[in-house]
Amino acid sequence: MSHEDARLLARPTPPAPGARRPLPPGLHPLGQGEGRDGKLRVPPESLPAPLPLIVMLHGATGDAMRALRRIAPIADSALVMLPESLGPTWDVLLDGYGPDVARLDAALARILAEWPVDPARIAVAGFSDGASYALSLGLMNGELFRHVLAFSPGFAAPLHLEGKPRFFFSHGTADPVLPIERCSRKLVPQLRRYGYTVISREFEGGHEVPEEMAVTALALLMATA
Repeated sequence: MSHEDARLLARPTPPAPGARRPLPPGLHPLGQGEGRDGKLRVPPESLPAPLPLIVMLHGATGDAMRALRRIAPIADSALVMLPESLGPTWDVLLDGYGPDVARLDAALARILAEWPVDPARIAVAGFSDGASYALSLGLMNGELFRHVLAFSPGFAAPLHLEGKPRFFFSHGTADPVLPIERCSRKLVPQLRRYGYTVISREFEGGHEVPEEMAVTALALLMATA
């Protein structure tokens, strides 16, 4: 399957009663291979199942560890999947949807089969180019991703729409990389016109994810849908 339509087929499965976690708390290889392996961040044992899942996407030229640092204040509150793009950024910004979507779908299928994940608290998140990719994937895969957490996005490029995920935006008013006026301040009202629930937070700052923004995004994820 080429995944050129950016549809993700992975879905959560009910965990077996009393099933144990397959990995201990901490950071583990995601198993994508091809030199861009990605990471899986397992929360402390004290976090009860079923677990929220955050799929956190890095920015241009980034990697899993840089993506994790963006949401470090909330990393203990969910199972965090940190895939890596094959190229310097995500496929939609290079040659179109396909290779990165396929790898993401395969990794998601494995994680969702092995881990007790809460279907109502699966979020795709990202920073910068990763936020743009998260918005795009979330709009096209709203039956899987009930929440989209976009930190300083630039655009959204869906090929089709599915479901009604809830959106969280954060953006610095002095962002020199992706200026807020031509990015979030255009995207937020567009999504609202289409009937989506959107929470938007602006902050005094640049191209970054302040701790307060990460915590606010987590609150949206944890809220009862």
